Order: sequence, then C-alpha cells, then structure tokens
Amino acid sequence: MTTAQTTPILTGERADLLQTLAKHRGFLLFTVQNITEEQARLRTTVSELTLGGLIKHVAEVEEKWARFMVDGPAAMAGGGEDWANGHRLVDGQTLADQVARYQEVARKTDELVASLPDLDASQPLPEAPWFEQGARWSARRVLLHIIAETSQHAGHADIIREALDGQKSMG
Repeated sequence: MTTAQTTPILTGERADLLQTLAKHRGFLLFTVQNITEEQARLRTTVSELTLGGLIKHVAEVEEKWARFMVDGPAAMAGGGEDWANGHRLVDGQTLADQVARYQEVARKTDELVASLPDLDASQPLPEAPWFEQGARWSARRVLLHIIAETSQHAGHADIIREALDGQKSMG
C-alpha cells in the first residue's frame, strides 16, 4: 500500500507572499535564458556584477535568510567565499548549476513558508552596523526582505542583459 503525499494549497497571506516572490524570481531567471557561459560571466556595465554572479548571490542570500527564520542569527554567519567570489562564477561553476541551485533554494524556501507555524515568530537580527541594535524580524518581514532583494537584483540583471544583447524582461 502506498500513501500519496499532498502539498497543502496555500491561500491568503502566504499564497500572496509566495506568488509575489515567484513573480520576481521569474523576472530574474528570465534574464539568463538563452545565454552562453561566457555571457553569464561578462560585465556589461561599470559594475562588477554579472548575470551568473547575480543568480549565485541571490540563491545564497535567500538560503541564509530562509535559515534565519528558523535558526536565527547563527544562520547568517560565514560563507565559503569572499565577497567578490560570492558575486561571480568561479572556476568549476556553471550558470546551469547556479540556476538549478537557485531553483532548489526557492523550492525549500516555499516549503518552509508553507510549513511555518506562525509568520509573526521573530528572531534577533545578527549584530551588524547596518541593523538596528537589538532589533528582531518576524518571518513575515524576512520574507518581505527576500522579495525586495530578489526584485532589486532582478532589476540589476535586466540592465546587464539589456546591455548584453538588448533583451528586456518587460516591455
């Protein structure tokens, strides 16, 4: 006898938040459709940002913030790479691998948001000069932050892609 596993259908606030996040993830991923590995590494503006590097960075940041919702500030500690390498593809990394990683991070974040008992549950922010001392963020606020970060970086990627070959995400 087998048991079918079902995914709960979300409604209300959680559905709205995840639908908004999915929309902005889609804009970001649209910017890397049909590009080569060389193009994924190409700087098309004076910025250091590249399309491949943005996908890599957004996946890492979303993963950390999702863990923060459960584990608090310890989830934000460290990372394997220095700041610059966290924003670009390095030897052995491919765009396809980073897109797959981002899609997996997105899936896990969506599952987490669907399963959290309370979006009001909060964690203390890590100590950092850019965070208010002693501040706490609810899971809801963290999710809104992930949406904002994704949207901002989708805009960066759109500019880089438009400079690369004229493709636009919208319009």
